Amino acid sequence: MPQGPKDKTVSFKWEKEEPDQVYSILKTVYEALEEKGYNPLNQLVGYMISGEPAYITSHKQARNLICKVDRDEIMEVLLKKYLG
Repeated sequence: MPQGPKDKTVSFKWEKEEPDQVYSILKTVYEALEEKGYNPLNQLVGYMISGEPAYITSHKQARNLICKVDRDEIMEVLLKKYLG
């Protein structure tokens, strides 16, 4: 049976953000939350648990920035930073 383009498996590689870029985004988000008078840790935990961007202020484009990074990536970067 002839093989056409539909018979081939296409490989997809998802490019992760660089850990330094994820850390930079988290730092910016943290600072924006702090500037707006929120408890940054509480807000970030709420976001990480729920995935709801409303936990993050739009101040300094923080909400847009954090939505660019998958929560799994954020968790990976935080754990690597904490656990070494």
